[in-house]
Amino acid sequence: MPNPVSPIPNPGSRRIDRRFAALKAASRTGLIPFVTAGDPSPEHMVTLMHALVDGGADLIELGVPFSDPMADGLVIQHASERAIAKGVGIGEVLGWVAAFRQRDAQTPIVLMGYLNPVEIHGYARFAQEAVQAGVDGVLLVDCPLEEAAVLQPLRDAGLQQILLAAPTTAPQRMVRLCEAAEGFLYYVSFAGITGAGQLSTHDIAGRVADVRAQAKVPVAVGFGIRDAQSAKEIAGFADAVVIGSALVARLAEATGPDDIAGRAKDFLQPIRAALDAH
Repeated sequence: MPNPVSPIPNPGSRRIDRRFAALKAASRTGLIPFVTAGDPSPEHMVTLMHALVDGGADLIELGVPFSDPMADGLVIQHASERAIAKGVGIGEVLGWVAAFRQRDAQTPIVLMGYLNPVEIHGYARFAQEAVQAGVDGVLLVDCPLEEAAVLQPLRDAGLQQILLAAPTTAPQRMVRLCEAAEGFLYYVSFAGITGAGQLSTHDIAGRVADVRAQAKVPVAVGFGIRDAQSAKEIAGFADAVVIGSALVARLAEATGPDDIAGRAKDFLQPIRAALDAH
């Protein structure tokens, strides 16, 4: 029976799963760029989203601005602050997703953020509006698996909860994460905040292999990926790579739709080419 909040049951599940199935069939590594919604320009956010796809994005991770983004480094913190100063909130973010969907009904969109804005908006209301806008999944970094029951209205509406795993995740908890994961499992390459530290693929390759052996869904690796070379190294053992801080920094000084779109595509295209060459 169709879910009452959407004419299409479980749209997020189908879109994310279809995209990863297509990537696997083509032996390609997925590219997932992260951008902060509303930065650098709320007026041109939809233009930016389409440019990400034109640059080679397979999924888009859209950051919902929050006043205390504790898991993020300075680059994304400042982007969030700039967006909030321009009045960007959940309503604006969902509006951009809906506008994006007018031209692109295939590219999955995952909202990344924190629990507080969703709680204030109302779980059921957020779920309904997000599904209707065309959101496919949510990644709430401060809502661990142990507290995931509060997000049941989101899952009931068809949104997939993207879970995080890290090098510090205990083996027993990793088993639980792998069993509960939906859409894809986001593996944080090192303990820390976004944009910090140096990526050591040698250290994490074995760990990611272990996670992939347990997980029922694809595994995407993020944190520390800055360019084509580091993305190519990750492609050797991950189903997808997530790149955020370096892209957000590249976009920070952009002015006007052409500059924004050009910077996004110029940044992503070499990474896409490196992943495909691998």
